[in-house]
Amino acid sequence: MIELLASLFIKDRRNYTSPAVRQAYGTLCGAVGIGLNILLFLGKWIAGFLSGSIAITADAFNNLSDAGSSIITLIGFRISGQKPDPEHPFGHGRMEYISGLLVSVAILIMGFELVKSSVEKLFHPEPVESSPLIIGILAASILVKVYMFYYNRAVGKKIESAAMHATAMDSLSDTISTALVLAATLISQYTGLLLDGWFGVLVGLFILYTGASTIKETMDLLLGQPPKEEFIDEIHEIVVSHDLVYGIHDLIVHDYGPGRLMISLHVEVDSEGDIQAIHEQIDHIENELQEKLHCSATIHMDPIVTNDEEVVEMRQKVNDIVREIDPMFSMHDFRMVKGPTSTNLIFDVSVPSGCSSTDNEIINSLKDKIRKIPGSKYFPVIQIDHEYY
Repeated sequence: MIELLASLFIKDRRNYTSPAVRQAYGTLCGAVGIGLNILLFLGKWIAGFLSGSIAITADAFNNLSDAGSSIITLIGFRISGQKPDPEHPFGHGRMEYISGLLVSVAILIMGFELVKSSVEKLFHPEPVESSPLIIGILAASILVKVYMFYYNRAVGKKIESAAMHATAMDSLSDTISTALVLAATLISQYTGLLLDGWFGVLVGLFILYTGASTIKETMDLLLGQPPKEEFIDEIHEIVVSHDLVYGIHDLIVHDYGPGRLMISLHVEVDSEGDIQAIHEQIDHIENELQEKLHCSATIHMDPIVTNDEEVVEMRQKVNDIVREIDPMFSMHDFRMVKGPTSTNLIFDVSVPSGCSSTDNEIINSLKDKIRKIPGSKYFPVIQIDHEYY
């Protein structure tokens, strides 16, 4: 159904990286979610009223809260798609993360309320009525929630949406919840055992677990996560494909929400090159990054010596030493400054996140090895840079 509606109402629907397409998918899925959850609430409320089951009634109001969650998701997508304004110069993209967080909080509240009411039911158990109508309503609800989980997860993956992922997990928890309620109803019907409260507790605990998991995921996005390795590889591939670029470093990805990515990086260029031509090419690279990766890019150029054999040879020696300490390390901004008694070797070393060695340990190890290079007396001046990915 979602694919059919998308083909009817979303222009260029397969361009998932487009902010307009992402917003359209979020709006569509939110609207469908509201309608389905209201229908499920009405069906389960009737079933709960007829059967006298606390678990079925609680599950019905869980679906009503899901309709509210879908409204939050829909509003979040609408706000996140708004253009930047003077108060929010980087746009409103993070509202999508916040809406996902609100959905997760709603899941937690419903889980807590369900556990609370189910515990009360344990101390005051009552027989649960059953009928083919009630069984049919619960079974149909399971099928609808499986479908909702499937389309929310599928769309969430396509547009890389935390809010859609939270909604998908909410649908999955509802599926399991209703399945447990159905199991309790059938067991009570055929055995006479009063398991309504026990199964209600199980349902509530599962909902609490789901809510806690989705809160962690959305909080990670709000606090900031490293960019995906594939995205970093794409940036490298685009930048180094240009002949004027000798190297790339100090890459930082700023995430202000889906469709609101900003990147900054340094590129090494020939110090003897035509600065006007280099500047023009760097502008071209920035535009290419923006067109292909839908991000805003700022590039700083670092001039390096490429036609001095001594500098080139020494840079290679120092680079080999850096790689010898750790293959994941990289060197950049290498310069040689000769003095009357010694030569300063000035350079930066990029260290990946998660490195167990301290900055001082890395610097001291490099200094020890560099001072053993035969020839002039070398004095290393080292700056440690930490990568953000």
